[in-house]
Amino acid sequence: MPISVPTLMNEQDLKAEIEKLKAENDALKKRSDRKLALKVSEKGAVSLYGLGRFPVTLYKEQWLKLLDMTDEINAFIKENDGKLRVRE
Repeated sequence: MPISVPTLMNEQDLKAEIEKLKAENDALKKRSDRKLALKVSEKGAVSLYGLGRFPVTLYKEQWLKLLDMTDEINAFIKENDGKLRVRE
C-alpha cells in the first residue's frame, strides 16, 4: 500500500489562505459590533443581546433593581476608572 505524504503548500496557496483567514477575522469582528437587542426569553425573563458572546438575562424585578442603581454604578465606574480595563 502506498503511504500518502502530505504536500506542502506553495507560497501562493499560503498567501491565499492568509487572506481568507483575515477576511474571516474581519467578519467576526464586525459581527461583534452589532447593535444591542432585547428579547423575552422562553421563561419570561428579559435577555439583552450584543454585549458579549452570551446574552445577559434577568427577570423584570432584577432589571428594575439594576436600573435603580444606575447612578451608583456610574459613580463606581468613575471612582475605579484606573483599575478597569476597556475591552476592544
